[in-house]
Amino acid sequence: MKYVVALVLLAIAVASYVYIKHDTPENSNPVTGLPWQIDQLAGGETRVFGITPGRTTLGEAIAQLGNDMELAVIAAPDKDGTLEAYFSHYASGPITGKLILIMDVTPQALSTMRKRAFQDRGTRRHRLHPDDLPVALQSPIRAINFMPSYNLDEDIAHARFGKPAEIIQVNEQQKHLLYPDKGLDIILSAEGREILQYLSPAEFSAHRDRIMSDRAD
Repeated sequence: MKYVVALVLLAIAVASYVYIKHDTPENSNPVTGLPWQIDQLAGGETRVFGITPGRTTLGEAIAQLGNDMELAVIAAPDKDGTLEAYFSHYASGPITGKLILIMDVTPQALSTMRKRAFQDRGTRRHRLHPDDLPVALQSPIRAINFMPSYNLDEDIAHARFGKPAEIIQVNEQQKHLLYPDKGLDIILSAEGREILQYLSPAEFSAHRDRIMSDRAD
């Protein structure tokens, strides 16, 4: 049984590598919903995984992605934190990974949510109280974080997403590949998992400023 499971996992890893590293064969059926398939919409918005950052609400996203997720306020002590929906097993076509939706919620609403939430002991996770669910479902998605299960390097990023407009080296371990028109920040890490962060292109300048501020610190 263990041998069969190992073969299945190997097959998934090989398929992921083929789709990430190489073009889809011409005679194959087109695959949609891949991380690099970013639709650039009229008005400067973008859409990926069927979600338009800044417009699509959590409720609308759940209707597309399903409700197999954890909804919580993620906050350090004495901080309001962020409202996040965590999908631990997400498939983007043949590419698997973890998906996090970060909602655009006011500090006041976050503070109220956190006060009523149920904190998991020893963690920063505060599970949402049912009374706050309607507000959460109506909240627009501010950012999408996708962490592919397959390692992503700079060469693969260039092959799939094109040349970045800018590369910011934060420190020896981490760099950001910025694609403002796509609303995409590819975070490469020498020690941790790579992150594809999608947000509205209209918010990208402020996002870059935060990166530069973090680097200065």
